[in-house]
Amino acid sequence: MSRRSYMQSLLDNVEVEWKPLGEVVDYEQPTKYLVESQTYDDNFDLPVLTAGKTFILGYTNETTGIYKASTSPVIIFDDFTTSNKWVDFDFKVKSSAMKMLKSSDDSSYLLKYVYYWLNTLPSDLIDADHKRQWISNYSKKKIPIPPLPVQKEIVRILDDFTMLTTELTTKLTSELTNRKRQYDHYRNQLLRFEDGDVEWKTLENIVHFQNAKPHEKFVSKDGNIALLTAKFISTEGRSARWIDRSNVLTPAHKDDVALVMSDLPKGRALAKTFLVLDDNRYAANQRVCLLRVKDREQYSPRFLHHVMNRNKQLLAYDNGSDQTHLKKDWILKVQIPVPPLTEQARVAAVLDKLDTLTHSISEGLLREIELRHKQYVHYRDLLLSFPKPESVA
Repeated sequence: MSRRSYMQSLLDNVEVEWKPLGEVVDYEQPTKYLVESQTYDDNFDLPVLTAGKTFILGYTNETTGIYKASTSPVIIFDDFTTSNKWVDFDFKVKSSAMKMLKSSDDSSYLLKYVYYWLNTLPSDLIDADHKRQWISNYSKKKIPIPPLPVQKEIVRILDDFTMLTTELTTKLTSELTNRKRQYDHYRNQLLRFEDGDVEWKTLENIVHFQNAKPHEKFVSKDGNIALLTAKFISTEGRSARWIDRSNVLTPAHKDDVALVMSDLPKGRALAKTFLVLDDNRYAANQRVCLLRVKDREQYSPRFLHHVMNRNKQLLAYDNGSDQTHLKKDWILKVQIPVPPLTEQARVAAVLDKLDTLTHSISEGLLREIELRHKQYVHYRDLLLSFPKPESVA
């Protein structure tokens, strides 16, 4: 029997009651479980939670005021964003701006079933709506309640799907990490020059430096110039923002090397580079500088792109906590190798091929992860989409 036909038979002719969510679950404010100190340390054991995307804010060594979700799991629900998480491990919380949801009757309502159903709901938040959503909205939503054995079977299926999806995502993510490490290894080998083998010069002797000016007006539909921002460069162009040609304040020219001077969280973009391949298509935004090779008969812009990308001398300025802003003087004092132009071309060509291969593998793995998630969502919604009678608003 196919997976779909089994699910259809599981739900065939099942009688469903529609009840207000506020009757199916009780809530508790987490006031008793608030963390006292926000000095977190990964060496501590107890997680401190938020219901938002961050989820685990850090770890504490506090030993009192702990909610024992390992024996009594809960759903934590963010009152302002409606984000929710299933928690089956002990924890403390940072803020009371959430609800802890429990089944009002374990013999009738399986809490894990409620959790899966909650995540099928589309977001109906209104911009700038900061009212508490549980009382005003979510407690009134009608949830379909099939018999308890059906609830348990739905949860079993979705738990299996979740486990398989998580395992595959972990495996694919590990493969992606290994590929990137392999690329970094070969890149470092190709760019390793001994002092006596090549001439070394400071960057100020190789390039003209141009610091970008900020752009205040963005045109999302009609713009024709892509902004070179830290996020754009970090995501390899997948997060483009567009501006109108008349607003270009710092145009980027063919063979300019755009270098990120200010990091994103966890330093993902600091000192990353982007090689401009076309005129009149890009403009640099603030916190991105443009490096323009002075003499292309002596130095290759493409080679410079590879040498400067995630440059160790520049990354040394990253303190690992606060946002780092690289200064012009720091950048121009970087020592870079100057091998013969033919060697520059050879190394750049090899790194281009490795970069293309790594990018292709990365795109494929990320696409596979996305497809697996969509497959999970499809079957989850199939299991939890009960026909709603006209009497149920």
